Amino acid sequence: MSIWSFVAADVSDAAPVWVDATGGPLVVVPVSALAVWSGCTESGVMAGDATAPDDYDRACAVDGLAGAAAVGNGGAQALVLADEPASSCYLPEHRAFLRRLAADSADGLTAAAQTVLADPATEWEECGSWVSDGPGVLMDSAESGAGLDAGYPARDGMPAHALVPLPAGRWRVRATHTRADEVNWVGLVRILPLDT
Repeated sequence: MSIWSFVAADVSDAAPVWVDATGGPLVVVPVSALAVWSGCTESGVMAGDATAPDDYDRACAVDGLAGAAAVGNGGAQALVLADEPASSCYLPEHRAFLRRLAADSADGLTAAAQTVLADPATEWEECGSWVSDGPGVLMDSAESGAGLDAGYPARDGMPAHALVPLPAGRWRVRATHTRADEVNWVGLVRILPLDT
């Protein structure tokens, strides 16, 4: 299945899709800019000897728990789930990305996240704003957006990615790392509509 048919798929009743990173941060790239996201390239700073950063370099440069980074040179932005390469999924009912910092099970972590999201005493870090023109794809920042539908040459499978169904908008980004209970450390990145 190509990334383009994946993006068109109905995910309203689907279980959350967990996405892992290979060491760098996860990103949410707008579908409209997916073909432009270059990931980690030999012409970038980290994997090459260039002085100009590629998309992966810009994602890795985000400080704090989350933030926005430019996608190529066209003006689009990716949302970067920074700090650590934790396995993550999108919870559309909360417009939040759940990050697995420590947990015995995905179900236990999801229940703990629901509690953290409902608690008005949860301390959130403000992480700026992000602009998106519609749905995005949660993916490893090292991967190329155009290569998401191509299998890995040396191993079975495709790069992990998940649809993030969003309307176009300007989003306030906030994040938390919270010990929810004895077993679950919850990471959350939440996006809220910015008042215009």
